[in-house]
Amino acid sequence: MEKETENVQQGAPIEITERAAHKLAQLLAEEGNPELKWRLYVTGGGCSGLQYNFALDPGSRPGDAVIAQNGVTLLVDPRSLSVLVGSRIDFKEDLEGAQFTIDNPNAVRTCSCGSSFCV
Repeated sequence: MEKETENVQQGAPIEITERAAHKLAQLLAEEGNPELKWRLYVTGGGCSGLQYNFALDPGSRPGDAVIAQNGVTLLVDPRSLSVLVGSRIDFKEDLEGAQFTIDNPNAVRTCSCGSSFCV
């Protein structure tokens, strides 16, 4: 496993809001394994061509961006980062439910639910 290099808030390629970080930390705490980190990645699929995914990962892989903000660490592979750079991850709760949202400036089109996009 490659040594992790942290990008801290200033200049990080992806922003994690305090609300999102709080929820990610809460979900991570429920797992009971302090070694786990959150991985954000993009796969083909959804109604617009690409979709966002989160997973728990025990550590970084060669080439990963390691983004530490607001007390959580996010891992992003290089291919996913190329379409996510400049994005902002937030968490919202309203009458429609609770969900993570990703504001991606690279997306030229998104589906109505916001979980898939194309660049």
